[in-house]
Amino acid sequence: MRPTLCSIASYTGEHCGKTNRSGLETERQALSWTHADVMAVTIEDLYRNYGVLADAKDNLSQHKDAYQVILAGVKGGPKEKRLAAQFIPKFFNSFPELADAAINAQLDLCEDEDVSIRRQAIKELPRFATGENIFRVADILTQLLQTDDTAEFNQVNVALISIFKMDAKGTLGGLFSQILQGEDIVRERAIKFLSTKLKTLPEDIMTKEVEEYVFAETKKVLEDVTGEEFVLLMRVASGLRVLQTVNGRQQLVELVVEQADLDQALNPADPDAVDRLLQCTRQALPLFSLFTCESGDGSLQQISCSEQKNVHSTRFVTYFCEHVLPNLSTLTSPVAELDIQLEVLKLMAEMSPYCGDMEKLEANLTILFTKLLEYMPLPPEEVENGENSASEEPKLQFSYVECLLFSFHQLGKKLPDFLLDKVDGERLKDFKIRLQYFARGLQVYIRQLRVALQGKTGDALKTEENKIKVVALKITNNINILIKDLFHNPPSFKSTVTLSWKPVQKTEAVAAKRLSSEEMGSGAATKKQITPLPRRDARQIYNPPSGKYSSSIGNFNYEQRGGFRGGRGRGFGARGNRSRGRIY
Repeated sequence: MRPTLCSIASYTGEHCGKTNRSGLETERQALSWTHADVMAVTIEDLYRNYGVLADAKDNLSQHKDAYQVILAGVKGGPKEKRLAAQFIPKFFNSFPELADAAINAQLDLCEDEDVSIRRQAIKELPRFATGENIFRVADILTQLLQTDDTAEFNQVNVALISIFKMDAKGTLGGLFSQILQGEDIVRERAIKFLSTKLKTLPEDIMTKEVEEYVFAETKKVLEDVTGEEFVLLMRVASGLRVLQTVNGRQQLVELVVEQADLDQALNPADPDAVDRLLQCTRQALPLFSLFTCESGDGSLQQISCSEQKNVHSTRFVTYFCEHVLPNLSTLTSPVAELDIQLEVLKLMAEMSPYCGDMEKLEANLTILFTKLLEYMPLPPEEVENGENSASEEPKLQFSYVECLLFSFHQLGKKLPDFLLDKVDGERLKDFKIRLQYFARGLQVYIRQLRVALQGKTGDALKTEENKIKVVALKITNNINILIKDLFHNPPSFKSTVTLSWKPVQKTEAVAAKRLSSEEMGSGAATKKQITPLPRRDARQIYNPPSGKYSSSIGNFNYEQRGGFRGGRGRGFGARGNRSRGRIY
């Protein structure tokens, strides 16, 4: 694709990308060709006038006619155009009264049918980037990002980086001008340029003032973005050194909160609303932090001594408790292959350790507790009577329970007497029965997984089947640890587990050796078995209860798969016909 540019003959800083092209050509030509275009300019003419200017030294301004002949070279053949592309910028600064004509002449070459001429003209564009022209040149180069020619596209990138080194703020002005007002393809590529290139620039270019300007302009763009644009722009903002402080990350979280629309109730039937919430939550997760401090007894606790230094997930956790969990079963997935309920529960679990003081903690814990009960079945009557009917045994949904139990465990730390004082006796008894039944099935399942994985090393652990079993063992071990905490009297919230889908360091080393004691369960290393329930109860389970866990080995990489459709007056998806569709 040959790029189409705005004329900047009478450039005012306003966008002109959608102006009538024929009118621009007329305007450009009327200004540029005041002389020397009555006859074709030849190679000899160009070299002769170049010589005049080169020899003039301090008297260049007296040879305006010679420079105009060089400008007219853009109307010649391919050879003349290539020479003009090199000669025009060489003497550009000596004829300020012809600056607009010179830039427009170079623009003609940037739009030439011959790609080699375009590349030459683009290569020379940074030489025009002086003083007030830096904004103009940046704007032009940003428009040139629309090219489909790989070599030309790379040349534009090189040129943009070179003028960044001259004046970063001025260059950013041109880029953001096109992002805010340019054509879709230009906007898209300009945002991608920022998301990939800014992080490579050194601190002497990306100064504090420049980074603050980037953040201010990014906030303007975020007022009207698609989902993909939001992810890229958050990548730009979160990579700024000026925002690597607690206060900076808090500003980023507030940006995400605004985009997530947490002041509005969630419509579970709207896939775009669900999509927006998931993506915003994913963007916010890396920004949360929680410091620990030493309590009076010397133990490390996540307590309020560092409250002012934390970036909390409270707004998101509260929203999930009040608006998402009650509608969990009716959520509409924006992606066909996504287990939307599990994805939501994973996000909830990941956020829960960073939750600060919650205004309606008891009410939200009750919602979470109620949802947990839904996934922890009562034992079937046949089991209690000493009989068994395998076909009617409830499914144990391990992946869901891991998330819910972990979240409950994290929030429960903030109200440790919840189960004893806030839950009535009958309901607490019911919960313990469910916990006991789940733990019983869990023990059987853990034993089976250990046997299946025992002795597996190297490539044997890399098969899909065994990868799933390793994850399943992590899930069941986590649940087992958390259940044991809740069986304490009073319930304890001291144990620490790593969520099963979180990345494991040195994965290759782990795969190359036998399963670690953590993967096989704490009992594997110490030979101390998990405390079994009375043997009479164990004999009542003739077959292990059916279990369900996610077959997805890693975390579902939703962030890279998301986009939003239209449907909001501002923010995500509001760019009307700018929608680029989903990138799933």
